[in-house]
Amino acid sequence: MTQPQFAEAIGIEQSYLSKLENDKSQPSADMFSSIVKALQLAPQEFLADIDRAILQSSLRHIPEVSQFLNGEVQRRLHDARKYIWGAAAACLLGFAMMLAANDGIFFANNLYKYKSQGVILDGESDQIFEQFPKIESLKMAARTITTEESLKSQADFEANRVKVQTIEVWGNRGGVFFEPAGNGKRKFELVDVTYVHSSKNILLQYLGALLMFSGVLLVLVEWRMRKAGGGRHVAA
Repeated sequence: MTQPQFAEAIGIEQSYLSKLENDKSQPSADMFSSIVKALQLAPQEFLADIDRAILQSSLRHIPEVSQFLNGEVQRRLHDARKYIWGAAAACLLGFAMMLAANDGIFFANNLYKYKSQGVILDGESDQIFEQFPKIESLKMAARTITTEESLKSQADFEANRVKVQTIEVWGNRGGVFFEPAGNGKRKFELVDVTYVHSSKNILLQYLGALLMFSGVLLVLVEWRMRKAGGGRHVAA
């Protein structure tokens, strides 16, 4: 529309419209409503692209403008809270993941080495491999067998019964544990513990560090965006 056409649509003199356009006069609340109505726009649509400094300095007295600016402040505060809560959650989760990886909560960091002397037959003592030499010594002391027989018995035991098996497992199974084997069971005893930072925990630490970094970055980005938006917005 030309200036005369727009002035006619609003219902004002062209000269007054010219003053409004050249910032020589400020519209009243009624005039603002007439302008918005003539443009067939909602107040929010009309105000969206106008410089906020102008709204603050020249149009704040208009209720629709004041409501629009206050609404923007509330939206920014709401968005800022979402950023802060999101960043805090990311940092907290990241820290928890790094702590869990370091302590081996989800994936063990310790490699446990267990050793078994052989299969313990049903009905035998769990200490048969430790006690057998002593039993043979007692038999010799009681003269129920000769030294040669004792030595032969021990040699046969060593050859046929002593079958050492060593396993390494992640996670502590205690000082001693048993597993079924053949017609008996194997007794595994802990012999060594080695700290080995597992690849799963290394990955968990990297992910945790990435989350913490993302949380801090989120706060910095939000702060820079608000700063770039200008202090005038916050003052609104």
